[in-house]
Amino acid sequence: MDTIVLPVNGSTVNGEELKVRLVLATDLGGEVIVDAGEVESVGQAMVQLLLAGRAEADANGHPFTIINASPAFRTRIEALGLAGPLGLATEEEIKS
Repeated sequence: MDTIVLPVNGSTVNGEELKVRLVLATDLGGEVIVDAGEVESVGQAMVQLLLAGRAEADANGHPFTIINASPAFRTRIEALGLAGPLGLATEEEIKS
């Protein structure tokens, strides 16, 4: 199990590396852990890759966990209504 650390700027430029790492993680089996602690901006490419990675992990019966969600990452994902589909606990869930 290798933690995938998301880049500071989740743009299309960084998408190819993230795609490769997610594919390898879901193909090799075991838990997929994504560290979003350094993220300052979340682009469409990053969101799409994370959703695809989550779907692939689910299809293969592997846990998919996002840890250390930065405020910028959390705000963007919640604004898109994707906290649930990505398995990211909302601020309200964390507080309760």
